[in-house]
Amino acid sequence: MNGHSIVAGTPPTIRRRRADQARQIADVLRQQVLNGAYHDRILPGENALIREFETTRNTVREALDLVRSEGLVDRVPGLGTRVAAEKYPHGLDMLLGLAETLGAHGPVTNEVRTAGLATAPPSIARHLGLPDRAPVVYIERLRSVSGLVLSLDLTYLAPEIGEPILAEDLERTDIFCLIERITGRRLGEAEISLEAVNADAHCADLLEVPRDSALLMLERLTRLDDGRPVDLEYIRFRGDRMRMSGRLVRPTVTVPDAGTDTDTDTDTDAAA
Repeated sequence: MNGHSIVAGTPPTIRRRRADQARQIADVLRQQVLNGAYHDRILPGENALIREFETTRNTVREALDLVRSEGLVDRVPGLGTRVAAEKYPHGLDMLLGLAETLGAHGPVTNEVRTAGLATAPPSIARHLGLPDRAPVVYIERLRSVSGLVLSLDLTYLAPEIGEPILAEDLERTDIFCLIERITGRRLGEAEISLEAVNADAHCADLLEVPRDSALLMLERLTRLDDGRPVDLEYIRFRGDRMRMSGRLVRPTVTVPDAGTDTDTDTDTDAAA
């Protein structure tokens, strides 16, 4: 029966291991913590969670341990489980600089570690529409919110835009704002990719995390509203302090009728 007890006329009852159920509860608690559901920063007690999820005390405790291991909550004697940390929200469907995105959460500061002209590797030059080995402006910044280190940003700029930016206040101003001010044009769109990477020794030291910790790596190529590429960034975020979100719209697709044989001779990958 594959773990299901089936009675005619009733939905199947799923038998789950405690670890699986604890993970499911932890996902719900994590989402509630990150969305600010606990306004007093105190989670419901174990008895309330047992009733809410219709489960056992050991399962609830295992779920709380999972959320606690992520640093989102901690246990306070005599008080219960409270929210210990919040992740900063970062939208993936709007083209905004970090200060524009997180300014409401506290002051955004930038430690400029490197800034100047460099020779573009061929792949960087191609992204920016420049000849191979062309000069580019390279800027490396360590970025913090309310004094908490958040990201290491490596930025490559076309020289006609990047060189004037070098004379600006990079410690307190988003590069996006500077690009628009210098060019007199609005930014239009960006191509992005997001993946998990391990922190090397250098990044781990700067971001104050253990070596080989998982970081969120955002690659973003930004264009002006006329389509010209101007800014290529490789941003390593501390995953424990950042939450990515966006809005997805399903395109128009052809859904096969039930029972239709969809097998083909072509090599295609199916994804749910």
